[in-house]
Amino acid sequence: MSGPAGNVTKLLIVDDLPENLRALNAIIRDDNRAVYQAASGEEALALLLEHDFALAILDVQMPGMDGFELAELMRGTDKTRHIPIVFVSAAGKELNYAFKGYETGAVDFLYKPLDPDAVRSKVNVFVDLHCQRMEIRRRVEEQHATMNELRAAQEELRYALRMRDEFMSMVAHELRTPLNTLFLGTQMRKMQLERDNMEAFNKAALGKMVEGDGRQIQAMIRLIDDMLDVSRIRSGVLSIRPGATELQAMLRRLTGDLARQAQDAGTTFELEAPEPVSGWWDEFRIEQVIVNLLTNGLRYGGGKPVRIRLTADEKEARVDVIDQGPGIDEAMQARIFLPYERVAGNGVPSGLGLGLYISRQLAEAHRGSLTVASRPGEGSVFTLALPREGMPAVA
Repeated sequence: MSGPAGNVTKLLIVDDLPENLRALNAIIRDDNRAVYQAASGEEALALLLEHDFALAILDVQMPGMDGFELAELMRGTDKTRHIPIVFVSAAGKELNYAFKGYETGAVDFLYKPLDPDAVRSKVNVFVDLHCQRMEIRRRVEEQHATMNELRAAQEELRYALRMRDEFMSMVAHELRTPLNTLFLGTQMRKMQLERDNMEAFNKAALGKMVEGDGRQIQAMIRLIDDMLDVSRIRSGVLSIRPGATELQAMLRRLTGDLARQAQDAGTTFELEAPEPVSGWWDEFRIEQVIVNLLTNGLRYGGGKPVRIRLTADEKEARVDVIDQGPGIDEAMQARIFLPYERVAGNGVPSGLGLGLYISRQLAEAHRGSLTVASRPGEGSVFTLALPREGMPAVA
């Protein structure tokens, strides 16, 4: 058996006489065709199971398995039952082989000696039909692929619309809390003024009012900043301005600034930063990441102390924020760094679900990383890793 390979139309010719195979091959061969030859029904079956043929031309009278038996086997197999069969016979028409051939599934019957023009014409018809079937199949597959893409796009659009609605609802809810507090405070002051109760505006009282107003305003500013950062990240214009930054002093300052918030959450910070660690980073952005990690530790730490550990070597600085909360299961660990993903915890308002998403983007913008290690019931360790290589030389 023989046959050229290639992305062309494949034809199978079967005859036990080599001279017949050569003659038929000479008639039907073409640049865009691969003609496979078999000298027996068994050889033909092996080729039929390996290739997708546009046409099989079978000699009727062969020793062993004859053409009719081969055709019956072809029609009984899913892979080969669709292949058109043309029988060739040297016997006279009076033997009525054609009738048996059509019974076994033939689409045509040829008698020897073959008329080259007639054979060539018939083969051209079957090749054209095969090419048309292949083109129709290709177009159907393309249509299926297009439909799948459209369905995926529709699903993405539905998800985007749902996320937009949920986001707007979250924004409204998160802004309403500080706005309501400011509004109630304003109403109380208005009432005191209407009653001409100026004692309500002594220095101590005014200090508390200003402090309270400041907290609510800062809460709204943080929400707005988060939304702006997400927009900058998605548009590729998030700015990083690196400069000389020292982490030990930053951590001491931030844990001090957030001590009141920790007290309100019924817990404390435990800082392990034995030595100064300097690097060439954007101080404002790194501070933003660490504040997010600290507030998350308070929110989900179950009221237990939150540890902060600073370590470094020549290549990398690491800040680990360790809480003793309920932990995060493996499936959720991948999701918490997506935008708008939130986990309810400790009765603390959960924000817009942007903090960890923004923090990871900021870490990666510094060529660093932000990761989490956690197991349910064993707390969580968030690790900010920042490269120290590539810092400007100190004069």
